[in-house]
Amino acid sequence: MEIETTLSQNIRTAGSNADYDAACKRLLSEKVILAWIMKNCLKEYQDCDIQEIMDNYIEGDPQVAEVPVEPDRTNAVGSSMIRGLRNEDATMTEGSVTYDIRFLAAAPKSEGFVRFIINIESQNDFYPGYPLVKRGIYYCSRMISAQYGTEFTTSHYGNLKKVYSIWICTNPPKSRKNTITEYAVSEKQIVGNAKEKAENYDLLSVILICLGGADGENYNGVLKLLDVLLSSEKEPDEKKRILHEDFEIELTQKLEWEVSLMCNLSKGVEERGMQKGMQKGIEKGMLSAIQNLMETMQWTPGQAMEALKVPEGQQPKYASMLQEHI
Repeated sequence: MEIETTLSQNIRTAGSNADYDAACKRLLSEKVILAWIMKNCLKEYQDCDIQEIMDNYIEGDPQVAEVPVEPDRTNAVGSSMIRGLRNEDATMTEGSVTYDIRFLAAAPKSEGFVRFIINIESQNDFYPGYPLVKRGIYYCSRMISAQYGTEFTTSHYGNLKKVYSIWICTNPPKSRKNTITEYAVSEKQIVGNAKEKAENYDLLSVILICLGGADGENYNGVLKLLDVLLSSEKEPDEKKRILHEDFEIELTQKLEWEVSLMCNLSKGVEERGMQKGMQKGIEKGMLSAIQNLMETMQWTPGQAMEALKVPEGQQPKYASMLQEHI
């Protein structure tokens, strides 16, 4: 399978933090990569092959870093590459936040014509000060509410499309490494055995893809593909070999040169990684101090952080880290 030359153009823009983040988004927006994610993470495509997903189910060209998340401006921005879909959800009071990637996908083997709205996000910091799952649910909610006026009007809620928000976490905690987890709406009988069609409530899913490297378990499939694709450590020849042998992705001659260029540019990423490693060390030391105070003084996390003078803005991050270590 040969990746289009747009992929080679996207690989080589990785000089600064902003450039590297932008390059990651464009790499992830390549249809062959999206197809691997869809096959491995979305139940609707598990029985499809990669080429089939690329050719038949991904509609148009995915939008990259164009769609704000908040509502109201969704239907007020400029033209879109995908039918009926804008890359911006915004309000006058909440400001504007942009989706990394968003696109429409047709559902295979469905009666009639069913489509999904899929959002892909790349996230390096697993502890940004709030639970990523809640942010994913917020994104799903925005994608659902933004369908008013484009997919349905008045009370025609039956036309709502299912939405997915998929988060690729490149630096997760140890307990999350090499895992894929879905958070979705499900039916639970409280009294009796009433049944509803799944299509009427199965309308949003948040999926966390947490990379972990070759040292951990489950290092295969899309976890391995994304780890290799986004790695700033692997040499070009190793990347080419893995993509060819494990994923049947053939690199063009031009792409081979650009993979080499990306590896050279990633030296800056490695230097920033060393600085980030120092920060992680500080955070680990603070976490240990909080835990020690909680154990020896029988304090709550809040009391321990107050005694250590942890800034209020950083306390939610350490609270989340404590939850992961329980």
